[in-house]
Amino acid sequence: MNQPENDPTIDVTEGTSSLDSPGVSRRSFLGGVGTTAAVMAVGGAALQPTLGGVAEAAEIGPLGNNQRRNEAAKLRKDAAQFWKQAGFPNHPCNGDETLYPNKIGSYSKGLPHNAFGEVNANAYQSLFDALSSGDPADFEDVILGGTGAGPVGKLVNPQCGLAFDLEGSDAHQHAIPPAPALASAEEAAEEIELYWMALLRDVSFNDYATHPLAQDAILELDSLPASAFKGPRIGGQVTAQTLFRDIGPGMTSGPYLSQFFLLPTPFGSEFVDRRSRVFAPGTNFLTQASTWVNVQNGNVPIESAVFDSQRRYLRNGRDMSRWVNIDVLFQGYFNACLTLLTPPNNDDPFSGGIGCPLNPGNPYNSSATQFGFGTFGPPGIKALLCEVASRALKAVWFQKWFVHRRLRPEAYGGLVHFQKASNRYPGVLHPSVLNSEAVDRVHTQYGTYFLPMAFPEGSPTHPAYGAGHATVAGACVTLLKALFNENFVIPNPVVAASDGLSTVAYGGPALTVRGELNKLASNVATGRNIAGVHWRTDAFWSLRLGQEIAVDLLRDQRSGYNEIFNGYTFTGFDGETITV
Repeated sequence: MNQPENDPTIDVTEGTSSLDSPGVSRRSFLGGVGTTAAVMAVGGAALQPTLGGVAEAAEIGPLGNNQRRNEAAKLRKDAAQFWKQAGFPNHPCNGDETLYPNKIGSYSKGLPHNAFGEVNANAYQSLFDALSSGDPADFEDVILGGTGAGPVGKLVNPQCGLAFDLEGSDAHQHAIPPAPALASAEEAAEEIELYWMALLRDVSFNDYATHPLAQDAILELDSLPASAFKGPRIGGQVTAQTLFRDIGPGMTSGPYLSQFFLLPTPFGSEFVDRRSRVFAPGTNFLTQASTWVNVQNGNVPIESAVFDSQRRYLRNGRDMSRWVNIDVLFQGYFNACLTLLTPPNNDDPFSGGIGCPLNPGNPYNSSATQFGFGTFGPPGIKALLCEVASRALKAVWFQKWFVHRRLRPEAYGGLVHFQKASNRYPGVLHPSVLNSEAVDRVHTQYGTYFLPMAFPEGSPTHPAYGAGHATVAGACVTLLKALFNENFVIPNPVVAASDGLSTVAYGGPALTVRGELNKLASNVATGRNIAGVHWRTDAFWSLRLGQEIAVDLLRDQRSGYNEIFNGYTFTGFDGETITV
C-alpha cells in the first residue's frame, strides 16, 4: 500500500485529507485558525524580508518542500505499517478475578469495603463496566469509597491505558505473563519476602552479612523452593549478597546501592547533593485494622509520616522507600545521565561527572568536523529519557487496569491477618505464608498480621501489576545503556556509611556502567517492594517491559536520522545482546 517515493500526493490517513483536496490551499487552511496562528505555523513567513514585495525563499538543503513533505509522510506511514504488521499479543491474566466472586484476589483499593476489606460488589462492577466501555462518562460513575482527595481517594488515571502514541509500538502491543495466582506458592513466597523487607527497613544494606535479623530472613527465603521464591541465588543459595536483589547483569555485584544514587550529580552550574530527607526509624503504617480498612476505602490516612532530623545518603530500605515515594519518575536516570555526560574536574570537588564515553556506534565518534547535539548529543539524549518515560507509563497502565488488576501486597496482608486471626479464608492462601516466621515476627511486634507499610497511605490507587516505576526504570536504563559505552569502568566508586552521613571509598571488584545502570533500575523497582507497595514479579517483568518499549522507540528514532548510523549494540536485562 506504500505510495511511490516521488509521489507528491502521498496520503498518510488512508482516507481523503481536506488538505489534499483541490482548491484547498495551505494558506486557506491556516486562515481558518486565525492570523497569528497562521504566521507562526508557516515559520514566521510574514516577517521575512521581501524583494519587490515577494517573500524570498531562504531554505537550502537536499530536499525541496514538496519532497520533504512526501518523505516525512512516507516515513510515518512506513512506521505505522511496520507496527500494524507486527501484530498484537494475547494478554492472559491469572484468573483470580473470575475465580473469587468476592474479588479478594483483585485490586479494589479506593472503592468501598466492609470491615474485612472485601469490596462492595456494585462498586467493583462499576469499575469493571468503565474499564470495559472506555467511555469517559462511565469512569465518572465509578463508585468510590472514601473522602480522600487527589491520589489518596481517587483512582489514578485508568484512561492512560487507552492512550495512543505516534512513535514506537502501540501501548497495547506488549504482553507480560500472568501474575502469580492468589493461592499459589509463588505469591506466598513473594509476600514472605515483603514481610522480611518490612522488618529489615532500618538495617543498613552494608550489614546484611552480619545482622541477625538479615540472617533469619536469608534462612527462611533459602528454605522456600526455587520454583516459588525466584530471587537470585549464588551456588543455589540465598545469601547476604543476593538478599532483596534482582536477577540481571551487575545486579548482585558490589554494594547494594548503585553508584548513581551516591555519586555527586552535576546540574549545569548547580550541584545536587545526594543526601535525602528520609523517614525516621521505626515508622511503619497500616498495622491495625482501623487504619488499614480506612485507606482501602480511599480515605485520608489517619497516621502521619515522621521524618529524620538529618538528611542522609540512602543506606537502608526505609531511606530507599522514601526516595521512591516522591521521586520524579525519570529522576534517577536523568541524574545518571548528567553524571555520565559531565567530564570529571579535579579542580572542582563538586564536579560529580565521570565523563563516560558515548556508545561506540555513535556516528559522531569518528567525525572530524562535528559533534552531536539535538541528535546523538547531550540535549537529544536527555530529551529521550522523558520521552520514553511517557510511552512506558501508557503501556504499563494498560497492563494494570485493562489486563491484570492484581491486588496490592497490603491487601494480601489483610487476607493473611483475617485468616490467622479469625479463619476468614480457609484453604485460600498457601500454607507457607500462614506459617512464615516473618509473619509471626510482625505479629509479635504489632499484635496483628498486616504487612507493615512504609507510607501512611500505603499503596497508590492503581493496580500492582505491572509496576510504573519499574517500567520507566527499564525503559530509561535501556536508553542509557544504548547511548553510552556500557563497558566503561566507574572511577572512584563509593558506598554510604551505615549512618548515611557520609560516603566512603569502595574497594571491591570493578563496577561497570552496565552493571550500575542495571542496579539503578533494580534499586528503584525493588525500593517499591521494600516500601510494601509492589511484588517481586511486578519489578521483574516490568523492567523487561520497559526494555521492549525503549528498543521500539529507538527503532523508530533511527529511521529519522540523516547521519550514517549503523546502530547501537548493548546488553539487555537477561544478558542478551541487543542491536538497534
